Amino acid sequence: MRHTVERPVGGASKEGVEVFDNYGWLAWTAIALALGAIEAATVDFVFLMLAGGALGGAGAAAFGAGFPFQVIAAVVVAGILLALVRPWAKSRFTVRKDGVKMGTAGYVGRSGFVLETITGSSGRVKLGGETWSAKTADGAEPQPGDEVRVVAIEGATAVVTRVQPPI
Repeated sequence: MRHTVERPVGGASKEGVEVFDNYGWLAWTAIALALGAIEAATVDFVFLMLAGGALGGAGAAAFGAGFPFQVIAAVVVAGILLALVRPWAKSRFTVRKDGVKMGTAGYVGRSGFVLETITGSSGRVKLGGETWSAKTADGAEPQPGDEVRVVAIEGATAVVTRVQPPI
């Protein structure tokens, strides 16, 4: 005896459609993982919020909601995350509130101690635990042990002035 399977228009089996209906949460989770991977490359918190929306769709699917409601849940969750969580995350993780400078610009304004007499063209200074070549900005010649302040960085050379001791 032969057993036939009805096929809907387009050639997909009813069983295939039923599997997707039962495991829609898995598809939404896969979408969330893909969006999370894209976020790792962009680091702008947009794809992370969209991944959160996809997880909202997965939650709706897990509770047995139909596909239209899953999409609505995903869009609403993603919208809320984009509107409320992303601005907080960007300000927390990317914007420096106190104007902290990075790289060599972070040395400007810091103080250090002279290791070798500093002239207008040469010398050594200890800045933040590192030894830097240095030159003076004002023509003075700070001696070893004197405190100096960085006024600029020119390549790998710190331009410094001597810090006057308190009176």
